[in-house]
Amino acid sequence: MIPTVVWGTGNVGRAAIRAVEAHPALGLAAVLVHSPGKVGRDAGDLGGLGRGLGVAATDDVDAVLAARPRAVVYAASGDIRPDEALADVGRAIRSGAVVVTPSLYPLYDQRNAPPEFREPVLAAVAAGGGSLFVSGVDPGWGNDVLPLLVSGLGTVVDGIRCQEIFDYSTYDQEESVRFLVGMGQPMEYEPPMLAPSIPTMVWGGQIRLMARALAVEIDEIRETLERRPLDVTVRTRTMGVFEAGTQGAVRFEVQGLVGGEPRIVVEHVTRIHPSCAPDWPVPPGGDGAHRVIVEGRPRIEVTVQATDEGENRSAGGNATAVGRLVGAVEWLVAAEPGLYDALDVPLRPAAGRLGRK
Repeated sequence: MIPTVVWGTGNVGRAAIRAVEAHPALGLAAVLVHSPGKVGRDAGDLGGLGRGLGVAATDDVDAVLAARPRAVVYAASGDIRPDEALADVGRAIRSGAVVVTPSLYPLYDQRNAPPEFREPVLAAVAAGGGSLFVSGVDPGWGNDVLPLLVSGLGTVVDGIRCQEIFDYSTYDQEESVRFLVGMGQPMEYEPPMLAPSIPTMVWGGQIRLMARALAVEIDEIRETLERRPLDVTVRTRTMGVFEAGTQGAVRFEVQGLVGGEPRIVVEHVTRIHPSCAPDWPVPPGGDGAHRVIVEGRPRIEVTVQATDEGENRSAGGNATAVGRLVGAVEWLVAAEPGLYDALDVPLRPAAGRLGRK
């Protein structure tokens, strides 16, 4: 068994506990938490398993890493604390652990990552012998391994479009929805996640990864952005009221231009209520989906919907991100120490997990 630590027990960490427990090659060695109220709670409780696992959560990072776990699933957020997340990940790598995380956007495309992110990781790898793989859903498998797999079914490929289409009222991250993305804010508010260059920082690496796999050169990466206000005040189940006239929907693209044409595109269509921007693409079933469209001959369209934690689409997406990461641990443990990306790490079948509770 590979002793594995789950670091963080929020939306991603809950799913990580369940994934590690379900994996036949991994053993849950420890759970690290930040909140004092979670210290001492059983991991099974924190992971929503409905049964105890005999692993009590702790906030003692030094003690956990001193035990030299073989793997760490770093599930703490890096959205508004990238420097702290990078430092945490570096500590785990220096302890000799294989680390998997969705939390460091610049390292999804590690070959082109800024030196201030890449160099500390490489130094940690050299010092401790650990490894790092950063991935998720979108950015993640929704715009790297899935579209590349589907492209191989085409005879002629004119372009690839990766879409995330979601009702954000299903998210359990109100601060991010209201302030990072700007839902419910006045239209003059400038959401940090939509500021010029930020979408490219987050998703540009995925464009470059796909281009590298497709053996094409990107001329440039371009962004587009549309925002729509709510026509009426709406009340959501998880986040309360969003007033008429405030931002209710966002649509943006990160486009990889090849020969002057947008050939590789990551598109997001995000609403706080289905009544806003009904003319934009909508997901089957209303709540959320990830879609890949390969334009060419034949035209191929694949839509993926996942649910978890009471048929919640956002939780389902988190669970697939965790599945990709936790499923990579065995491969990373067997590989040489290093910094890896989605083109390096294979998406493997769920060997030994069919029918496993």
